Amino acid sequence: MDVSIVAFVLLLALAFANGANDVSKAIATLVGSGVTGYRTAILWGTAWTVLGAVLSGVIATAMVKTFSQGLLVPGVSASPNLVVAVLVGAMLWVLVASWTGLPVSTTHALTGAIVGAGLIAFGREGLLWEGIGKKIVLPLILSPLLALALSLVLHPLTRRLVARWEGTCLCVMPTARALVMLDGQGATRTLFQTTTLGRPVMAVPAQCDRAGLNGLTVGLDSIHWCSSGLASLARGTNDAPKIAAMLLLGSAIASWPSVAAQSAAIIGVAVAMGLGSYLGGLRVTKVLAEKVTQMNHSEGLSANLTTSSLVFVSALMGLPVSTTHVSSSAIIGIGLLKGVSAVRWTTVRDMVLAWVVTLPAAAFLSALAYLLLALIV
Repeated sequence: MDVSIVAFVLLLALAFANGANDVSKAIATLVGSGVTGYRTAILWGTAWTVLGAVLSGVIATAMVKTFSQGLLVPGVSASPNLVVAVLVGAMLWVLVASWTGLPVSTTHALTGAIVGAGLIAFGREGLLWEGIGKKIVLPLILSPLLALALSLVLHPLTRRLVARWEGTCLCVMPTARALVMLDGQGATRTLFQTTTLGRPVMAVPAQCDRAGLNGLTVGLDSIHWCSSGLASLARGTNDAPKIAAMLLLGSAIASWPSVAAQSAAIIGVAVAMGLGSYLGGLRVTKVLAEKVTQMNHSEGLSANLTTSSLVFVSALMGLPVSTTHVSSSAIIGIGLLKGVSAVRWTTVRDMVLAWVVTLPAAAFLSALAYLLLALIV
């Protein structure tokens, strides 16, 4: 079988593993705070992840360049065996972590796999250590600290806002051609109302569906859903280009070889991430939703806002942060605001251990895969 076909199949397998492990990072707060159940949350996260992955081909080209060119010394040509070994090493580790329910970083796994296979193929001289340090290791170290700090600042503000608006919703009423606000005590106020084609405006009922109003209701639940969708969108935008870039590993060109190749890689990765998210996302979601800290509405909303803002900015700048580290650190930070005892430290210990082990584990697996391929091919 053509090695390029094998590489593309492995690319899709890695994208599947990524989806299974990472969909949890944006939807765990929906389940943990009681907004919805697991399956609905996973379906929601899957849809937005796929959309973000597709959009990444347009808005995250800097990330593609970082992973395809920023890790190997210019002039070093990566063989198909190296690409296959990197994909095998990263994929196997992420699948193992997903199966055991541990949230790990695909970014870390890819970096470790590239270093492991690269050391065997080229030695230390073939790897661009400065680029690995500045473009990957430094952002990966700083992102959990930034997420922790941002959640500590953002959550008190979000909590005050939620306390002020708890029970308040906006009701969009097409039949009445009106926008009505309902406060926590059940009182309604018409914010906007108009006539159409000279017809009289219908009277707005004094009660809403929750209190009797018949129309689309937008409240804090809706904002939480939107924040979760935004975090899933950011995750797809952040992760898809890293995976797709493996097809260009070591390439001397700065752009995709063709529009057709770009479209095939991005769409394939997006679909595979979506399948992995929906079919395999339950285990890790349960860990983040139930086993780190208990969350209410405002806490879940704060965690999602922290995750989406940091991951989006990083993706646009081409800085590969870990959605896993950002989301988990945001949830831990919110738990700390309630007191040290509010955090389940045994779960945090297992998560941190998985983060630390990811680099060497993926490096070992990819190096082993490269040696085996050298004997077979």
